[in-house]
Amino acid sequence: MKGEILFLAHRIPFPPNRGDKIRSHHILRHLARMAPVHVACFADDEGDCAEERALASISHSYRLIRRSKPMALAGMQAIKGGEPVSRTAFYDAGMAAYVAQVLAHVNIGAIYVFSSQMGQYVPDDFAGRVIMDFVDVDSAKFEAYAAGRRGPMGWVFAREARMLRAEEAHLAGRADVSLLVSEKEAALFRERLPEGARVRVEALGNGIDADFFDPASVAPEARMVGVPRLIFTGQMDYPPNIAAVERAARRILPLVRAHCPAASLHIVGRNPSDAVLALNTVPGVRVWGRVEDVRGWLKGADMALCPLEIARGVQNKVLEAMAMELPVVLSAAAATGIEATPGVHFAVGDEDAALAAMIVDLARDGAAAARMGRAARAFVVEKQSWQGVLAPLADLVGDGG
Repeated sequence: MKGEILFLAHRIPFPPNRGDKIRSHHILRHLARMAPVHVACFADDEGDCAEERALASISHSYRLIRRSKPMALAGMQAIKGGEPVSRTAFYDAGMAAYVAQVLAHVNIGAIYVFSSQMGQYVPDDFAGRVIMDFVDVDSAKFEAYAAGRRGPMGWVFAREARMLRAEEAHLAGRADVSLLVSEKEAALFRERLPEGARVRVEALGNGIDADFFDPASVAPEARMVGVPRLIFTGQMDYPPNIAAVERAARRILPLVRAHCPAASLHIVGRNPSDAVLALNTVPGVRVWGRVEDVRGWLKGADMALCPLEIARGVQNKVLEAMAMELPVVLSAAAATGIEATPGVHFAVGDEDAALAAMIVDLARDGAAAARMGRAARAFVVEKQSWQGVLAPLADLVGDGG
């Protein structure tokens, strides 16, 4: 590695308790073993700010800024400037000043940009390597949002999709290499670039800390009742997760309970929206919100249910459940980027009736459920360790081999 590394992230990579922060956390730790790292990132709330000591412990220098710009202001700035809202929402003059200071006084050999929102801080005249980690194709996600909405919000989502697609192409052209979380996501990204674009696009997957997510390391959460006990974990103010649990509670669970009357669905995750909290009134559903350690809840479940209809990239919630030896019943979208075998490592279906039937079959055949759980853990231990997944970073960030 020639020189030091500047790491730009739209959220502080601590604690690693949601999908994007899990990925950025492990990438930052991996980079810090290669060279001194200078980190510029935002905090969403006081909980994020409380992680400043952890950030300082791994950074040669850092700048953590509490993001407080109202979304309405970001929207007005975006329309006036002809930019994506997500770009203006993450612009801060203090962040730009820190980046300029580091580049002026430190021998930075590479800038690792985590998420497209932070690409705006890379100066055009930077001569070192630029690695753009898009993670997912955000513009495609906003296109999916727009397709399901009418009126003003449909226009907002469609505009953001168009603007982000142009921004993604611009940033990919500026970067030495662009990274996506799976080969399928990388192929989609390539397809959406302007014809003739000469850019390098690679897949860099997500991993799992299988030593931490080990069913032998925790006791099951005793408050989970109802058999079979289904679980969904995730950030519960995130629209695709909200849609998934509404589908699970209102459409899939009733079909399961027609055969297994005691079946229950446990929704575990931070910041449940009003729509999610309302699911507490559905028979068999319990919304738990934020918990201290999700592992006990996974250990206390009989299987995980992940019926996502809009999903970009690899779902950490699926890898975590698999590592905990849970049979996972999921949609094809939720299985994206996980090179496991349906019917062996997890059960994949798309129609409500098919997903419910898989749950009922696994509930009735405990031996088959146990075999799937063991196969799932064996798969993630062998194929999805963070150390193995991130091994290509040395070449990508170093001399570009």
